[in-house]
Amino acid sequence: MKPMPATPYLDQLEAGPWPSFVTGLKRLARENPMMTDLLGQLETSYRDRAGYWKGGTVGVIGYGAGIIPRFTELKDDQGKPVFPEAAEFHTLRVQPPAGMHYSADLLRKLADTWVAAGGSGLIAFHGQSGDIMFQGIRSENVQQAFDGLNALGFDLGGAGPSLRTSMSCVGAARCEMSCYDEARALRTVINGNLDDMHRPSLPYKFKFKFSGCPNDCVNAIQRSDMATIGTWKDNIRADQTIADAWMASHSMNDLVNMVVSLCPTKAITLRDAGRPAQPHETVLRVAEATEMTIDNHNCVRCMHCLNVMPGALLPGRDKGVTILVGGKGVLKIGATLGTVIIPFMKLESDADFDRLNELARGVLDFFAENALDHERTGEMIERIGLVNFLEGLGLEIDPNMVVHPRTNPYIRMDGWDEEAEKWYARKAEAAARHAEGRFAEAA
Repeated sequence: MKPMPATPYLDQLEAGPWPSFVTGLKRLARENPMMTDLLGQLETSYRDRAGYWKGGTVGVIGYGAGIIPRFTELKDDQGKPVFPEAAEFHTLRVQPPAGMHYSADLLRKLADTWVAAGGSGLIAFHGQSGDIMFQGIRSENVQQAFDGLNALGFDLGGAGPSLRTSMSCVGAARCEMSCYDEARALRTVINGNLDDMHRPSLPYKFKFKFSGCPNDCVNAIQRSDMATIGTWKDNIRADQTIADAWMASHSMNDLVNMVVSLCPTKAITLRDAGRPAQPHETVLRVAEATEMTIDNHNCVRCMHCLNVMPGALLPGRDKGVTILVGGKGVLKIGATLGTVIIPFMKLESDADFDRLNELARGVLDFFAENALDHERTGEMIERIGLVNFLEGLGLEIDPNMVVHPRTNPYIRMDGWDEEAEKWYARKAEAAARHAEGRFAEAA
């Protein structure tokens, strides 16, 4: 086994109170010379404050993406790698199961398959797009590693100007806040568009993410080009028994300071008990003569009160999703959050999931045809305008898409009457459907 190189710079990363990735690399280096040389290359990079990796072309049969090539640029005077065992240190991006569900047995099989194929043993769960990152393998072993992972039922994820691997939260499997079947939504959209993941043909990368509620545990609004966020239309549900238990372990000051005063729209108030509740109100008795009331008309689904009083407050029963587009990290125009394009849609029946996939396909096609090279969806919308984007997709403009009121009073009013008529017609149609649903439940 190769002797461990001196790593004074990397050692500093182990000096603090928190666990360090360096400790893991050193543990793997005891059994794998590739990791020993990786430590040497990393130490050199930290010492010189420079990266010494370059890209290239590495792939497997039938795929144009999914492998991240890394070749060392650290060479001696004869042009030979200074750290030959880590001269090639490629990464396989592999799609995870929806919701990141694994059994212990499956995790062992993944690790064993990786090592048996000549991998370094280093695995990261998970990348920013959700990939399982199998890091460190030579070009000659990449196909064998993929074949072994594929035999376990796993496929390569995205890389380059392509549809990227998707993420969904653990959702309905373990979380009472879930508002739809996140795993099914992920598999419907990704399986329906796999060709754009494995054979890059887009102007730049495109990400889907699926969060079961507005807590957005997978950062879909900030980090995905199309975010599907669970939400609800009716009143927040209340469980008085759990609320009583919560109050038994908290004071009224806790309730005021932790819940009431932190509501961003001041939709939560305290009032004398006994007053009749309005149809749009959620009411909890919090003391013998005091009730906490939520005005659901002013609730913006921030989730704070539900998170602080888990179980005592829960999402409503009329559940669905909000669709946003254009989120991303910093690139050309800075970080952007997703913009609402569909305020609410049900996601329950086969037809609902087909509609979601059709929308996803439409957004992908519009992006492919209209974006500039190396331009994300949000930057494309910023350049061409949201109205043009919505018209291109055939989506109607909705007031719920407005981020904030206009600050310029000089606005054109052409066509306002026609748009108002369309809006009221849609509202009347929705009210009729809602009334029919309530009648059917009563019957």
